[in-house]
Amino acid sequence: MTEKTCPITNGLPTLRERPFDPPQVLRAQGPICRMTFPDGAEGWLVTGYRQGREILSDKRFSSAATHKHLAFPSDRAQDMGEGIPGLFEHMDPPEHTKFRKLLAGQFTLRRMRALTPRIEEITAQYAEAMLAKGAPADLVADYSVPVSSQVICELLGVPVSDRERFEGNSEKLLRLDIDPQEAQTALMDLAGLTGELLMRKQAEPADDVLSVLVNGEDMTLPEAIGATLLLLVAGHETTANMLSLGTYALLSNPDQLALLRADESLIEGAVEELLRYLTVVHVGVQRSPTEDVEIDGVLLRKGDTVLIHLPSANRDAEQFPEPDRLDVTQGNLSHLTFSHGIHQCLGQQLARLELRIGYTELLRRFPELHLAVPPEEIPMRSNMTVYGVHKLPVAW
Repeated sequence: MTEKTCPITNGLPTLRERPFDPPQVLRAQGPICRMTFPDGAEGWLVTGYRQGREILSDKRFSSAATHKHLAFPSDRAQDMGEGIPGLFEHMDPPEHTKFRKLLAGQFTLRRMRALTPRIEEITAQYAEAMLAKGAPADLVADYSVPVSSQVICELLGVPVSDRERFEGNSEKLLRLDIDPQEAQTALMDLAGLTGELLMRKQAEPADDVLSVLVNGEDMTLPEAIGATLLLLVAGHETTANMLSLGTYALLSNPDQLALLRADESLIEGAVEELLRYLTVVHVGVQRSPTEDVEIDGVLLRKGDTVLIHLPSANRDAEQFPEPDRLDVTQGNLSHLTFSHGIHQCLGQQLARLELRIGYTELLRRFPELHLAVPPEEIPMRSNMTVYGVHKLPVAW
């Protein structure tokens, strides 16, 4: 393969030409090409599915923050969590292994099955409140965010009364255009909240994730705070945005919505297809080789920054037939939305469960659900690290 240079000289574009599709300029390059990050660092952009999966599963690639660079043009700091221990997404074994081993038991399929009745209660509660409030409603504020927030609160052991505090701070931390000082203030407030909660769990443990973290062997309080921050922000933002954006995609594809309404047994495969088709983590993930590695004839040198653009990889025509068409009948797909390898999303089974229950509840309760405004009036989250919609006005 001949080394190729991308026309990406100041980071990734943040705007999608069409609301559900990755930027065309990125997909046109693939599968591996040179790119320049906004801070001037030279690195690599990977848009191919096979190549991305190979890198994510290769132990010769590090996840440490040392060689990571901000992928979007922005005034915000590269890593607003710099100096906070416990952010295990930026760790390699054996440090990373300590956190995954401790937390794995909290996110098993068995534990998720036990949570199912409670998640059904929560989704029914907010759907009923939406019905009582009457149309039009904002699906984001009235359903998606409160459902996902309450679920992660109960799983972690965070009082629901603190929901608004962590929701507001999480929103700020994900903004690309945020003032660095404002971001730092939000981060410190969130760290303070989690620290208070963890110390309570240390004194009075319960059957929840916070208790497991703070009382874990060889786990310091600062490490438990960092891990909690990661779980809290990632655990509700991605699922909340998938609930809203996925509903928007289904309403925009009435033939697919009709298929799902006619046969609820399609919901499991439909969730996987929506995860692939939308890929809300629209920045992708970064890795750096710890030695020279050749992928498809391209030499990635030790210390290079490699950005795997997950939305483009999930639209790779070599892996997915008709990649730009939403098809809820495709069944389970091997997409990269939850990443791959040792850093594959710890809460992926919880996310799948919430989405299956969340979409099903909407389909049952709102048989006439439709957009309350023209599509062009829906504000997209192009200015956030997690993609979606800021609002989704709906009626029924």
